[in-house]
Amino acid sequence: MQLVEQTIISKSDPRYRAIDEAAFKSKNLYNAANYVVRQAFIQSRVYLDNVKVYHLIKSHEAYKALPAKVSNQVLIQLHKAWVAFFEAMEAWRVCPEKFTGRPQLPTYKHKTDGRNLLVYEQGAISKRALKRGMIAPSGLGVEIPTKQTAVKQVRIVPRKGFYVFEVVYEQAVKQAEVNPAYYAGIDMGMNNLVALTSNKPKFPSVSINGRPVKSINQYYNKRKAELQKQLGHTGTTKRMERMTTKRNRRIDHYMHTASKRIVDLLVKEGIGTLVIGKNDLWSGKPAWARGPTSSLCKSRTLILSPC
Repeated sequence: MQLVEQTIISKSDPRYRAIDEAAFKSKNLYNAANYVVRQAFIQSRVYLDNVKVYHLIKSHEAYKALPAKVSNQVLIQLHKAWVAFFEAMEAWRVCPEKFTGRPQLPTYKHKTDGRNLLVYEQGAISKRALKRGMIAPSGLGVEIPTKQTAVKQVRIVPRKGFYVFEVVYEQAVKQAEVNPAYYAGIDMGMNNLVALTSNKPKFPSVSINGRPVKSINQYYNKRKAELQKQLGHTGTTKRMERMTTKRNRRIDHYMHTASKRIVDLLVKEGIGTLVIGKNDLWSGKPAWARGPTSSLCKSRTLILSPC
């Protein structure tokens, strides 16, 4: 299976400038390629995928500003955005109530503030540096320490005021000794984030407190409203961005901790199947667990078999 190792690159980090420049170049290529695709689609109703766009833009200065393998990944990103648009259009035609409006064509990233994801496949990562325990993406001129050796991909994700350096690596899957006949069911809520029970005899029902997440969100919303009022107009500040980042990290940490403890418990009890109920029309669901609220779109149940 594939896992991710993350490193935060803040503005005070000496490697930030080189990464930021590369992300800016990635944005330039994304916008240049998107212009070609949009014009062909709007004027001729013809879609140009990443292979066709490559032959049209490979001599463009934006393409040449990055290593070829990295530039090709930008074109693949754009292709995925257009595929998502076409899929959204099909879903909109079938069930428009799921959407707030008609899906729009993939847009351009901001000319000056926009940054774009950087993806480095194995061929764009220095093998010599990796043997020293360092990740050295091609043409970037920076090194990031890592504990991994079986690296499949490196992603540099732009965030407000920092970058997330993600190392995707392989790890062997160890099959847990579980019984598929034993089911566990999860009901998600707000005060109780998770209520878990099972058909296994003598299984103790488990609940995970959701109030800490509510508290984090309530405090964040209150402080954001106060700061927004002081600002006097719509927009954001560096302080608000730092506050948002902190809030997101705290919630992510809580969710990851909760999910890990659930899986560990199921493996310990030998339960092989986890069922998560999802009801689109239940207003008691937390915002992050809700789906579309259309009465025409059926709710569904997700079944997972942990390894």
